[in-house]
Amino acid sequence: MTLEPLIQANIAIQIHVAAVALTMALTPVQLLLQRGSFAHRMMGRVWMSAMALTALSSFFISTLKWVGPFGPLHVLSIVALVSIGIAFRAARRGDHKTHAWTLFSLIGFALIGAGIFTLLPGRIMNAVFFG
Repeated sequence: MTLEPLIQANIAIQIHVAAVALTMALTPVQLLLQRGSFAHRMMGRVWMSAMALTALSSFFISTLKWVGPFGPLHVLSIVALVSIGIAFRAARRGDHKTHAWTLFSLIGFALIGAGIFTLLPGRIMNAVFFG
């Protein structure tokens, strides 16, 4: 493992990776906290903020382009931002089923799914983890 490819990357990628790392680190902690507790709500706000920063920072990264500077992962970023809003609103309304389903979907597609994609050959995170 080497951080050199990440250090050499532009600032948008560095911010994106930092936000993803924070989100990934907080995910298991958040899942273990008692639902509805003060700690769960506060950690959830930090998690959602980090996830929003992950999605927003992706718009400044254009390694795979479909239309202009935008690619397939930017569609996922829009879905992630909408999902964050839906999950937050559901939690505020007490709709725990929608809240949980939306966030589990976001974890599955945006963190795990997109995360696996970043490990493909030729991608920066592949170089970080596999040299």
